[in-house]
Amino acid sequence: MRHAMILAAGRGSRLRPWTDTTPKPLIEVCGRPLIDWRLSALAQAGIGDVVINVAWLADQIRSYVADGARWGLRVRYSDEGEAALETGGGIANALPLLPADEPVLVCNADVWSDFPLARLATLDWPAGRLAHLVLVPPLPGMRADFDLVDGQVVDAAIPPWTFSGISLIHPALVAGWQARAFALAPCLRRAMAQSAVSGEVYDGVWSDIGTPERLAEVNHR
Repeated sequence: MRHAMILAAGRGSRLRPWTDTTPKPLIEVCGRPLIDWRLSALAQAGIGDVVINVAWLADQIRSYVADGARWGLRVRYSDEGEAALETGGGIANALPLLPADEPVLVCNADVWSDFPLARLATLDWPAGRLAHLVLVPPLPGMRADFDLVDGQVVDAAIPPWTFSGISLIHPALVAGWQARAFALAPCLRRAMAQSAVSGEVYDGVWSDIGTPERLAEVNHR
């Protein structure tokens, strides 16, 4: 696996007013933009090609990342225009830039974690699998999403884990969806019903930089 996608098109409304003038992937953690940490981690994991989807303040992200050469990466952009296409729509819109027949490492730009991305590069990928999710304990005040049973991601009445925003996604998961903007969760749940979504639980360092409080906590840590 040599391909990755960073989801970086969101507005970052909960981090306003900072994100009124700075896209969330360029918000700094410990003196470095979030997307810098993410690109460095991908390069260290052996990834060579990265697609970044952009919308809000896209020119700033393009200017900072450029072609990715300073990280030893080849970076291309999937531009969504003025309005972001949500997670599922963003991946679907980028399909022409992604391999058609192998999984892609997909990461949210606002995730802060020491999860070893290289581990996903060697993951066994049986025929028919459509996704592999890294699950984590939910942060205080955060809604949980899924359960994990015998390595398969499933729904539960009281789910114990939340989706970390780090995953392997096969392009077939979103291919054929007609809506231009759509969330990834319905695609995952349809695949889960076919036992096509595997997962693992990670209990190391993880946070999503979605609020000023979480940003302050990560900087303090």
